[in-house]
Amino acid sequence: MLKLGTFNEAAVRHYLETGLYQPDYSDWQGQNIVEAEKYADHAMRDALVQAVLKKTPTRSQLAKPPIDDLVAHTRYKVLPMVNGLFPMVERSVIMKTLENSVIFLTSENIESTLRTVRWRHTAWSLANLYLQQHGAELLSPNARPIMGLSEETSCYISLTYFDCQSADPFADYLVHEVAHVFHNCKRSTIGLKETRSREFLLNIRFDKRETFAYACEAYSCILQQAATPHGRQHALAEHAKGPMPGDDVVDQQEYLSILTSAVATKNGWKRILQACAPSA
Repeated sequence: MLKLGTFNEAAVRHYLETGLYQPDYSDWQGQNIVEAEKYADHAMRDALVQAVLKKTPTRSQLAKPPIDDLVAHTRYKVLPMVNGLFPMVERSVIMKTLENSVIFLTSENIESTLRTVRWRHTAWSLANLYLQQHGAELLSPNARPIMGLSEETSCYISLTYFDCQSADPFADYLVHEVAHVFHNCKRSTIGLKETRSREFLLNIRFDKRETFAYACEAYSCILQQAATPHGRQHALAEHAKGPMPGDDVVDQQEYLSILTSAVATKNGWKRILQACAPSA
């Protein structure tokens, strides 16, 4: 643990309680602002790791994902979505990226993840996700309970994912988080041609991003359950009985309207994209 001054300790405490931090590094050690920023980052992440390890129970229900081949599992889950949303010439490049994008947080990787993930607020959110999956007290009463989180091309998912799938046949956080990658990842990042109008893999309206991800999640589950248009409509009717995403997350009427349109056509993925894309 780094030795901190009074101001530094207060800043670290504030970070642990809120996930926020002040960008003023004038009171941190270092010969210049770059060194001070590195010292502050180290101190906050070190405190975050120590807090998580202290709060985590020594025993947990799941120590690792109960699957033998995570890459194959990810491919199985997201290939239909990629095939439905992207032209054939781009699919192999995108799938190569996504196959290794899913990370389940475990006791083996939680410390390295918290220390290396790009943004400190993301690290704080992942710390709470990890504590929640172990039934431990969160770092703050204001921490938002989440099952997954995406940053750029990485999808971090709670091990409770496997319990939730059996409890809700229309829930698939893996598909949900991968859907967020499409608006987070720039085409040039994975070697695809970038144009003025196509900077990211998909253009999704900012206020429709959760709607897009939830619709992709539900539609993926519907396709796995039903192979015919009538079967898909029946599955959607069952989903409409609940549970569904809350009104504070998506407009439920719009959400169901998008899915109704999706199940009625051959390529419902395109209908979901059209409903969530920016207007011309």
